[in-house]
Amino acid sequence: METGRFRHLPGRNFSLKIGALTLPNPVFAAPMAGITDKAYRILARRAGCGFVSTEMVSSEAILHGNRKAAGLFDLEGEPEPVGVQIFGSDPGKMAEAARVAASRGAALVDLNMGCPTPKIVKNGEGCALMRDLPRAAAIIRAVREAVSVPVTVKMRKGWDAREVTAPELAALAEENGADAVAVHGRTRDQFYGGKADREIIRLVRRAVHIPVIGNGDIFSPQDALRMLEETGCDAVMIGRGALGNPWLFRRTVHFLATGELLPPPAPAERIGLALSHLDLFLSFKGEKTLPQMRKHLTWYLKGLPGAAQKRAAINAARTPDEVRALLLAYLKEMSLSSLSPL
Repeated sequence: METGRFRHLPGRNFSLKIGALTLPNPVFAAPMAGITDKAYRILARRAGCGFVSTEMVSSEAILHGNRKAAGLFDLEGEPEPVGVQIFGSDPGKMAEAARVAASRGAALVDLNMGCPTPKIVKNGEGCALMRDLPRAAAIIRAVREAVSVPVTVKMRKGWDAREVTAPELAALAEENGADAVAVHGRTRDQFYGGKADREIIRLVRRAVHIPVIGNGDIFSPQDALRMLEETGCDAVMIGRGALGNPWLFRRTVHFLATGELLPPPAPAERIGLALSHLDLFLSFKGEKTLPQMRKHLTWYLKGLPGAAQKRAAINAARTPDEVRALLLAYLKEMSLSSLSPL
């Protein structure tokens, strides 16, 4: 894979094929538990993100008709395409869950083999599958045989520094029919600490012929370019960098296409989108879910003047109307301050 091909190429077509699916650009939103719900996905797509997926959904919960699980992959009314990420350790159940996801509109089924959470790995799921490669291969093969949509695998570098299995798992994924792999450059025992290792993504890129999506420590458009150039990967996946900052998707796509770095959003723009996100979130989940939205509002306001006091007031507010009033007052305050002479 040639590196450097993304640097300052105005007008370049960045479309990317994964199986039969053609995506408009190589900038993905990482599936994140408790984060990438419908409202988040819609805003990410509006911000220019090339592809979005649901947060991970348990195969067992899907097969038992769990109402909460069904809500996690409710794709009605969303811009297509949308992927559904599932997790589990039983090949047959994963295959059946994939069939359900595809029947509900999933354009792609992503298999989670990278989640580091103790309650997941203790059941042999998520990143635990990087220690059980025969089972991982059986799951990929079973899902591939069950659905006609593309199948991808999300993994980490490995379990720990002694068990680095990403290249081997990626090769098995390709052997068993996966259409792409995404690699987070940290081991399970790192969780989100330390620094993501780009070298492992480069090694995975060399090990397979299917597209490789690089993930980890992308907080700026320049980080995305470095990921692409240093590893030769085909796409980047942005996770924590876009929290309260969906503009990162548009700025990254624009930078990769043109070499031009768009400015970050003004404070008033950030508060305005926080309001829009709040309304969209509540329209899907209802006013009783306001506490779940507070973390997003905190991320939008991070680093703004007087943000600590505003966050405290938002966390103390009991109703969506109170939160809206606080944000509208803050928006007015920031808008007026932008007009003040220097």
